[in-house]
This record gives sequence, structure tokens and C-alpha cells, in this order.
Amino acid sequence: MRLPLTALALSLAAVGAHAEAPFSFAATPGKLPKDVVPIQYTAHLVPDVAKNTFSGSESVEIEVRKATSTIMLNALNMEFDAASLSGKGLAEMKLEPVQDKEAQTVSFRLAKPLAPGKYTLALKFRGVVNREPRGLFYLKYKNGADDKSLLATTMEPTDARRLLPTWDEPAFRAKFKLTVDVPASFKAFSNTPAEKQETLPNGLQRVSFGVTPKMPSYLFVLVAGEMARNVATQDGVEIGVVSTIGKEGSTQFALDASKDLLRYYNNYFGVPYPLAKLDQIAIPGMNGAMENWGGIVYNEATLLYDAKKNPDSTKQTVFAVTAHEVAHQWFGNLVTMAWWDNLWLNEGFASWTGTKATAHFHPEWSVQLEAMVEREGVMNLDSRATTHPIQTKVENEEQANSVFDAITYGKGQAFLHMLEAYLGEDAFRKGIRSYMAKHKYSNTTTADLWAALEKASGKPVAKLASDWTTQAGVPVVKVSQSCEKGQRKITLTQQPFVLDGSPVPQRLWHIPVAIGTVGGKADYTMLSAASTTVTRAGCDGQLIIDPDAVGYYRVQYDDASFNALAAMATRLPDASRVKLLGDAWAMVVSERIPLARYLTLASQFKDEPRLAVWGAMLSNLGNLYNLAQGTPERAKLGEYIAKLVLPKFQALGWEEKPGESVENRQLRTALASVLARTGDQKVIAEARARFQRYLADPSSLPPSSLGFVMSVVGRYADEATYDTLKGLALKAQSVEERNRFARSLSMAIDPKLSERTLQIALSTELPIQLTSMMLPNVAAAEHVDQAWAFAVQHREALLKNQDSVAGNRMYPAIVSTSVDAADADKMEAYVKEHFSADALVDAKRVGNGIRVRAKQRALLVPQVAPALGGMN
Repeated sequence: MRLPLTALALSLAAVGAHAEAPFSFAATPGKLPKDVVPIQYTAHLVPDVAKNTFSGSESVEIEVRKATSTIMLNALNMEFDAASLSGKGLAEMKLEPVQDKEAQTVSFRLAKPLAPGKYTLALKFRGVVNREPRGLFYLKYKNGADDKSLLATTMEPTDARRLLPTWDEPAFRAKFKLTVDVPASFKAFSNTPAEKQETLPNGLQRVSFGVTPKMPSYLFVLVAGEMARNVATQDGVEIGVVSTIGKEGSTQFALDASKDLLRYYNNYFGVPYPLAKLDQIAIPGMNGAMENWGGIVYNEATLLYDAKKNPDSTKQTVFAVTAHEVAHQWFGNLVTMAWWDNLWLNEGFASWTGTKATAHFHPEWSVQLEAMVEREGVMNLDSRATTHPIQTKVENEEQANSVFDAITYGKGQAFLHMLEAYLGEDAFRKGIRSYMAKHKYSNTTTADLWAALEKASGKPVAKLASDWTTQAGVPVVKVSQSCEKGQRKITLTQQPFVLDGSPVPQRLWHIPVAIGTVGGKADYTMLSAASTTVTRAGCDGQLIIDPDAVGYYRVQYDDASFNALAAMATRLPDASRVKLLGDAWAMVVSERIPLARYLTLASQFKDEPRLAVWGAMLSNLGNLYNLAQGTPERAKLGEYIAKLVLPKFQALGWEEKPGESVENRQLRTALASVLARTGDQKVIAEARARFQRYLADPSSLPPSSLGFVMSVVGRYADEATYDTLKGLALKAQSVEERNRFARSLSMAIDPKLSERTLQIALSTELPIQLTSMMLPNVAAAEHVDQAWAFAVQHREALLKNQDSVAGNRMYPAIVSTSVDAADADKMEAYVKEHFSADALVDAKRVGNGIRVRAKQRALLVPQVAPALGGMN
């Protein structure tokens, strides 16, 4: 599953984990007994599109592995009309379902134990089609002036049980064969190709699909609606990109990307994609994407691309998300983690592999550099008491949902990047191929992966890697050097890097530290003790640690070494510049160096060519600017930021140039956005003028400027502009357009307009995936108190259409940008009173972040004026 960055919140408290054993079905965690296992589900579903309900029947071939008097599986929000059991030597036996709603199970108790062997469990049941994307859900959308609807599923992690009674835990792999009755105007898609279509009375049709491979239930998929399919073939596999009718013209880029990626992964993994087809299905709703085997479902904004309408960022997103999801067809689908505590084997690997594939096909996008910038945010989260290990204990459904976070995805990806660099690309790939071949159509734990990589590389991978996956946090490596008798003596010392003032834990890592000189070669030393000293021949050249910036650790140089690197900062390689800026800021916020040193360093980068380096800098300066809200220092800081940004923006100019790079197009609008944010009236006026020209002629505005213009006019909107933006949002035909206009509404700094935006959160004018973000977005526009008061007043209405996970996260998200510790206290008390214990975990994480920012505000804002004064 690929989630938007805003959804990758850090969600679990620090919980220790321990080294584990290789996969064993019997030893795998879970609620369900393992004495009965499914072999194949044969299901028939009949959705009622008008009533948003469904009926179904299924015949489940099961194997009783050990004599038992109870058959237990998962079911949620279902009514059972019939249940029976039959088998060889067993007359058909009617069963009485006993549902446990809290445990989300249904049990059938037998009068006497059932002997080992194969049997058939037959069930008839009814359920609801949900508004929120859990289980089977519906989506309403516009096609021109017509109102349309479609059906789709999202099952991960534990929502297959909302549509089919299943053994809904990842270790219970089974085959699925589906038949579904849908309106005759619909096209239906599932994991496998349709084998048969029949016309039925009353405007319906019956579509029967082929049998799937053995797979976990969360990979089952059904999508049905008025849709079109663009088709190609690659390596004998039929690839389809599916969209709602009228959007077929935006599917070709995704189709071409899918062909490239399938070929790349077939070669990289050494195991060919095993299904007959791979559909990429774009729907106008849901968050992110879901890697269902053979039928991946995407929010259409992450799959459809039209060069005439969409900015370069959309093209990049489409390729990156597609690369992530197609990688899952191996990591996650062909080989599946045994239990949710090893989710990173799915998500961390798909993130790492997807980035690697994107860099291969589009080196001009510098995606590895961008990943380094994203890693900065992950390391900041990982430097707090509320972090958790990559492998985290999961005991229930809400906890399973909560592990889809920045640590699982981002730290998992970053650690794999570091590990691959240390082991070497060839050895790493050899280990991955062995892992795939050995465990295909099965499940694994992290121990299985370490064993494969250890055998391929000849290095003690398990000993090294377990430090990074079973304990939380990020280390800082302190570096000091001296020259003695013509040799460089380097002392490395490690300790946990802590941002929130919590006690520094006693914790060590095996850290593969790359040591080199600027422009020279680097070699590794393993830092496994608290401190070590190494020597290198000669003292020439400037020492640099982790020159390729692949390490998941902070670096704190002694003053002389830092000053020497800072003096040549703009001449360092791209990755080294990102690393130096990121670590320098980390040292500032952890009270290790003064703010003045960072601002002096940043001032050197006025002519920086790389978007990612600007992104690293402006993220930190933007955080500082937000910390200074309501203080006189904010204006001074705004002047400093504008002075830093303006020369590069003026060099780029307002207008795009023929043959201009994607990077420069994106940098232009990024810098213009910063200038507008700091109050540059000329830039704001230009954005308004371009918006007026856009209203008269949408083609007058190049796609690369759409996000910038709409965000600026939204932020500084008057009532007439607000009404115009709202009208554009309501009539938008594409999800990307609708999201862009809706986000602009939520950015308004006028409190009267932000109140109107809050009311949208209660309406059904826009889909729930969008309205649920209105309150946090309004709060982020410096209306925290207003958004919080609204949410408290309307709690019942706001939560009515939210599932438990989204509801748990809503109230912490509203105050998540606050810099006032009192907001953390208020929010935590409210969540404790009104929500579950699992919700409090996320509340404490967000509360911790607010307190960290409050502490940083007190630390850094008083330093602004002296630091800037010292630079004049």
C-alpha cells in the first residue's frame, strides 16, 4: 500500500522487539486457531448499488489439520442466513453461527470433534457497502453533468472480513474464485481475468473470474463501474490501465511505465510475475493505492497523467506510486510477511525497490536525492520517545492499521538503502533473488531475509541488521580528527540522538560508517562499540563521513572539521550537501550548535541548482518561520528567507523556457511559493493576475504553475475569490483538480473564510477522503483554535462517516502543527476521555511533537535577531 505522506504518521509508542525465528505457520501470531485452514474460497456476490448493501454465498474448501469441535474465521458487520458443513463420509450438517463483534470472528461449534481431513463450509450472508474505503465501498463521482457511482474494495490490513467470511490473517493463504452480479453497464475487475460473462434479467450481468494463486485475503479485489481499459502486453502478461469512461486519454503514461516496471522487476527478482494479467485501476477516491495481486487500485490522481493538464509532479508521482505498487507483486504478494509486526518486509521493501526502479528509468528526477530529504523527517520522528522499532508488536486490528507509518515505510527504506550500500549491489541482489525463489507463495519473517542476505554476502547480516529493526531510534556519530606522524587519526563515538529532552537510552548499533575525503574514495569501518579510533594513511584532503549520504545516522563533526566542510559546502557533491545541511539543522535543534552557524551555512546556497537541496534548506527554514509566528522575529526571518531565495528566483524568471529541465520548472514555483509565504506583495499580485487569466482561459497557465497559483490565491483569498475556488472544486472532473481547489480553500488566512471551509467537513458535497482533511488543513493555516473548537462542537457528526482508525487520528491531526504545549495537553485529555486506548497512542505521539516544537520555539526564536545581526 502506498499512502500519501500526510498519512504516514508515526503511530505506535516505543515497544521493544526481539530477534525472531524463521517463518513457522504454527508459531505465527494471530487470533484464529490454526487447526483449520482454508484451501479455496468460491464466492458469489450480489451488490445492490441503489441500497448500498450486498448479499453473498461462498463455498470454502477447508482442511482440518487437527481434530476440533470449533471452526472459527473472521467476519464483521454481517448477517448470516445459512451455514452448513459437508465432506467425505459426512452428511451435510447445518451450523449455527456465533458472532463475536469485538473479536471480529464467527464460530461454528460442532456436537463432536471433526476428524482431520478436507471438508466444505457453505455460507450465505449479507452486509453493507461502505462510504469509507474499508471492505466493499462505493464512490460517487461526476462524468460531465451526470452523477455516477462505482464499487471498489480495500482489504488491507483486516477488512476482507467485511465482504467475505475469511481467515483474514496473512499467514492463511488460500485460492479465491469469484462470481459477481453487477449492472449490465458496468465492467468488473478482480485479481484474475474474467472467464465468463452472462446476461441476467433486470439489467444485470454475471461475471465469473478465474482462480487466483494461494494468497492472503487482504489481496482480494473487486472493482466494478462504467470503466474503460487501455491494454498492452509485456513478457507474456496482459497489462491494463483502467479508468472511468472519458479519462482513457490519461492512461498511456501509466501503461508504458507498467510495461517498463514489469520487465525490470522480472529481471531484478529473478522470478517472473506469475499471473496472467496485471490491471492498474484508477478510481476517483480512496487514499494512496493498494497492491491487490493482479488488480492494483489507485486514487486516480496517482495513476492518470495528461501532459497538457498535469504538472511534472503528477508524472513523477504516477511513476513512483506505480513502481511501489508493482514491486509489491513480489514483496508482499508472492512472498508475504507472516504477521503485521513484519509489515516492513512489504512496505519498506516496496518503498526501497520503487525508488531504485524510478531512479533507473528517470535519473533526471534525482529521486534518491529526494529520498534523502524525506529521510530527514523520518529521523526527526525517530529521535523522540514516541518512536517505535521497525518491527513492532501488533496484537489487534487497530494496531495493525497503525503500523502503516513513516517508520515502517521511510525508516525501512532508508535502512535497506544503507544495507545495500554496505553489502554491495550484486551481493544484495543475489540474496533477494534467493529469498524470492525459496519463499514464493509463502510467508516469511525478517529472519528469513537476513539468512538469504547473509549467505549471499558472506557478512554477518543478522547481527548487524537486528539492531536497526528491533530497537527504536537513530544514532548520532560524533567525529573528531587529528594528524599524527603523517596519519589521520579519527575517533568515532555513537549515542542515541534525542530531540525531545527525554532520557538518552543506553543503546548501541552496528553502524557501517563510510569514511572518506571530499572528492576521494571512501571505505567502511564498523562502529559497534560506544567509541572507536581508526587511522588512515596521510592527512591530505578534507575528511567527510558518509559522503554518499546513505547512512541512517546523524553526524556531528568537531568544530574544525565542520568549519572546513562548511567552507566548501557549495562544492560538495549533491548528496553530501543534503547530508551536511540536514545534520547541521539537527545539531541546532538538539542544542549542539547555535542557530547562527546554520544560517551562515545556508546563506552560501543562493545559487544552488538542485531542487532537493533547496527542499532540505527551505523545510528547515520554513519550520523556523512557523515557530516564530506571533513574534517580531518572524518578519526578520522572512526578510532573510526572501533575500536567500530571490536571486535564484530572478535568475529563473517567471516564464518557462524552451528545453528547460523539469527541475528548474519545479524550482521556480517552489521559490515563488516561499516568497509568497513570506509576504512578497509582487509575487502575490502576480499569482492573482495569473489566476484571473486562468479563469478566462485555463490553457494560459502552464501545468507547472497550477499548484503555486491556486495555493497563493487561496491563502490570500477574499470572499469572491473563495466562492470561485469552491465552484471550481465542485465542478472539477478529475480528482487532482478537485483536490487542488479544495486544498486552496483550506489555506485561507481570513478566519471568516476558514469557518466556511470547516463547514465543508460536515457536508457531502465532496468525498469523505477530502472532507476529513479539511480540519487539519485549516488548522495548519494558523487557525488551530478555530478548527479545534469546531471539531469539539461537531464531534458526533464528524465521526459518523469515519472508520475507527481515521477517527482516532482526526483530533490529534487538528493540533499537529501547533507550537503551544497547552494544545498538546488539551488534545491528549480530550482523546483520553472520548476515544479508545489505541487512539491515545497516536495522541501522545502528536502531543510529543507539539512539545518538541514548543521547546524549539523557546530555544530558537530568541536566537534569530542576534544570528541575523551577526551576519550583516
